[in-house]
Amino acid sequence: MSTDIGQESWWSTIKDEAFIREPYGQLRAWLDQGPVHYDAPSDMYFVLGNREFAKLARSPKMGRDTRLWRNGWASPEAREQNPLAYQLFSEIQPQMINVNGADHQRMRGVFEEAFRPAAIAAMAPMIEAEASQLLDAMGEGGELDFIREYAAPLPLRVVCKLFDIPSDMDEPIRRWSAAMIRVLDVITTQEQRLEAMAALQEFKAYVRSLIAERRARPGNTMLDILVAANDQGTLSDDEAVMNLVSMLIAGHETTVSLIGNGLLSLLRYPEQLQRLRANRELVPGAVEESMRFEPGGNMILRVAIEDFPVADTVIPAGALVLGLIGAVNRDPAVFEDPDRFDVGRSSNPHFTFGAGAYTCLGAALARLEGKIAFNALLDRFDHIELAGEALWRLDRVNARSLQCLPVRLGRSA
Repeated sequence: MSTDIGQESWWSTIKDEAFIREPYGQLRAWLDQGPVHYDAPSDMYFVLGNREFAKLARSPKMGRDTRLWRNGWASPEAREQNPLAYQLFSEIQPQMINVNGADHQRMRGVFEEAFRPAAIAAMAPMIEAEASQLLDAMGEGGELDFIREYAAPLPLRVVCKLFDIPSDMDEPIRRWSAAMIRVLDVITTQEQRLEAMAALQEFKAYVRSLIAERRARPGNTMLDILVAANDQGTLSDDEAVMNLVSMLIAGHETTVSLIGNGLLSLLRYPEQLQRLRANRELVPGAVEESMRFEPGGNMILRVAIEDFPVADTVIPAGALVLGLIGAVNRDPAVFEDPDRFDVGRSSNPHFTFGAGAYTCLGAALARLEGKIAFNALLDRFDHIELAGEALWRLDRVNARSLQCLPVRLGRSA
């Protein structure tokens, strides 16, 4: 059933700080009114049902190319009214996640071999070494911000290692990523667009210099795979630059959320943490449950390539559709006791990594990082507890992550 919840846009609720901190009650209320909703003020469709989102996300009739969005940034009216937004979205457009069909597969195919199971498994020793180094720096533990000391630096170091980027670039990449990730919020302010544009220009300049340097001194990393694809004409210059920018951002931001949000859930449900300590075979399931229960993204975007029927609604061609993943992952029609955090959950068809052709390319790597991160933490510290209030990042709407997670760590005598 498609409904218009009211004359005030859904965005006033979605951007509210109270919703960002705790969205699940409101999401359930919306889901109870139907799995698909039309929001008239924004002319967007919202999907909250798990089965409905699965149908939509896996269909070739639904794409990611926002140039097809009938009232979006690429329309003549929007280009005239907001040239900055047009420039920003035009510059980030040439990458695999933003195109449909053959262009999407052409770009994705460049990197697929590097993300196959055997290649991912071979990364484990490197990830374990990075985790161990961060844990060594914590000494005997004590009180610390888990995000700053572990959840944030680990994924960033891993993705930079994959592209042979030195550690002195961690801070600039973190800063650029923080400004650019707000582009995913769909509706942004002019100030946010200016910040994102400035960060994008700096980021792209660095990536161009990185590609040029590697072309002069070849190696054997994922950066060399990208350079070869550029040299062979599989990727244009703009596509090579933007795909690397995007992979560096997505390659660490999503895993920061997985590790940070996951530990917060474990600490809020200490009986589940004890289950995990008692049986480490539950760790892979705990990673999945962490992603279901507190996903690192609030929305997954699609644009209808042609009219698309779902539930009792026909989504018209050119319409923007947002899957609200916090609702999709807690749909009681699919999940038993969906608001219960259960590291032993046997059936867990969550959609935190998306679905279909646009399933996150690095999903297996993120899962591996999560398993290693939690196992290494539990190996090192016998006592882990909250040491204060966890603070959600309020400067972004889509990417759901913690700004601060104060914990107290300790070892048994």
